[in-house]
Amino acid sequence: MNQTTILIIELVAFIGIFYLLIILPQQRRDKKEREMIASLVPGDEIITKSGIYGKVLSVKEDSFTIEVGADRVKLKIAKWAVGGVLHKVESKEAKKNKEEDKEPDKPDKEEKKEDDQ
Repeated sequence: MNQTTILIIELVAFIGIFYLLIILPQQRRDKKEREMIASLVPGDEIITKSGIYGKVLSVKEDSFTIEVGADRVKLKIAKWAVGGVLHKVESKEAKKNKEEDKEPDKPDKEEKKEDDQ
């Protein structure tokens, strides 16, 4: 192999390693953050990137209104400012799905004894 081919192979390998170690993990973190922000509903407790704890009151296209402090101060923040979710409120659909997944009640031991006699 000549030097040009080796140089091209090394360059491709370097770009591949760079992509796997830096770009791909960052894309995954960004995707998780977008999904977290998209799933916020009124009632969720959040913390902003600046360290403000609050409860989501309303969701707009590009902002949230949150309630903070004992005085119930309302703040309007940008969606990108949400740092994380502290407490997620269960949606009505999630509650309904949970109820459907429950198994029917199992018979008590006393009922089994009566059947045996």
